[in-house]
Amino acid sequence: MNRRSFLWQAGGGFGGLAMTQLLTRDALAQPQPELNGGLHHRAQVKRIIQLFMTGGASPMDTFDYKPALEKLHGQKLGPKEKPEGFTAMPGALMKSPFPFKQHGESGRWVSSVFPHQAKWVDEMAFLMAMASKTNVHGPGTYMMNSGFLLPGFPCLGAWVSYGLGNLTDDLPTFVVLPDAKGLPYNQRGPFSAGFLPAVHQGTVINAGAENPVPDLFPRKRFAFANPRSDADGLALLHSMNEAHAAERAGDARLASRIRSYELAAKMQLSAPEAFDLARETKETHAAYGLDDKVTEDFGRRCLLARRLCERGTRFVQVWSGPQGATGNWDNHGSIPKELPPIAASVDKPIAALIEDLKSRGLFEDTLLIWTTEFGRTPFAQGGEGRDHNGGTFVTWLAGAGIKAGATYGKSDDWGYKTAEGTTMCYDLHATILHLLGIDHQRLTFRQNGIDRRLTDVHGHVVKEILG
Repeated sequence: MNRRSFLWQAGGGFGGLAMTQLLTRDALAQPQPELNGGLHHRAQVKRIIQLFMTGGASPMDTFDYKPALEKLHGQKLGPKEKPEGFTAMPGALMKSPFPFKQHGESGRWVSSVFPHQAKWVDEMAFLMAMASKTNVHGPGTYMMNSGFLLPGFPCLGAWVSYGLGNLTDDLPTFVVLPDAKGLPYNQRGPFSAGFLPAVHQGTVINAGAENPVPDLFPRKRFAFANPRSDADGLALLHSMNEAHAAERAGDARLASRIRSYELAAKMQLSAPEAFDLARETKETHAAYGLDDKVTEDFGRRCLLARRLCERGTRFVQVWSGPQGATGNWDNHGSIPKELPPIAASVDKPIAALIEDLKSRGLFEDTLLIWTTEFGRTPFAQGGEGRDHNGGTFVTWLAGAGIKAGATYGKSDDWGYKTAEGTTMCYDLHATILHLLGIDHQRLTFRQNGIDRRLTDVHGHVVKEILG
């Protein structure tokens, strides 16, 4: 019996192929209940929501208070030559234009641009000495998502999908909610499955559209699109798929497309309910800022992220800001003018998301991550802006498995370079995988003769921030 005949007899062509995959997955899952969702050890995290600030959020104007900058403000103490990736020569040292205050029992310093997040610092663990290998947005965004500076490598969400699979058959495993103003640097590259099977790539949802998932249902003017015509079309597609796959037995892309079509069919039932924010109370809408133009877009996507995770999506990525020179965290022109609006657009929704996850009991097995691709210089650019800086930036985590109120690492007195406890994307990714029950050194995929992994040949679990 050849392969084609076997697949046909196993259940009718590619319907049988899909059924075989489902049965195999279930059979493998049954004898391993001790995994608790993890591959290599007991998992503490079931699902992840990642909040990514596109453009390079300034640490010394948000979470990394630097009183030395107040004393040295206006002094020319920076490098004498333009570092690689900087867009201009460093200017004088510039203090933050925003006042800082200590908050919570942990005494975390937070600037005035984040009044709502400041109330939740005792639930967060801060990595205060994150660093990047680059000062350029595109490579930096790739690095923070895939661990590599170049395209072609799977992102964190794709690795999580590959390693753990889905929590439900009715919704995507990995969902991306980009800013309404546009996609981030590298367009869809940061959500790519790279060399992993395409089924693990992020499903991009336009949360602000009238129909967030397009083409789930036929438009009313297409009366011929009915159940009978669907059946005829599927029958024709089935025969075409069968002939196509028989000639390309080693190509996984067709199987990924079939999986996506099956998911789309299931989403016809599940997605309308999941994306219907009208089912939420007025109080919830107000808490997320859906009644305010400033917070409406990011708030909508944070609320949608909660609803998707609540219904079985494993990894949701929410982006703040598109690529480009405006409307994001890339504040070259003016920190006082450009940072407050983008900070205000996310601050209230993030605080509401934390409170919502806690009130629903989701905080116990959900990991919330706030990060960016790199930081900004302590030196002024063009008067009151700040340039790119991979030398140090801040990331915080909250939720399942996290030691609330913890801090790890420290930047230098200016906030230009890391000083203690430097952490790279590899360490962040290793820690996230650890919380999911995965040993980052053992989650591999053979590609071109190399056992590839998310953390490349680097990375350690930052145990200091784990509960």
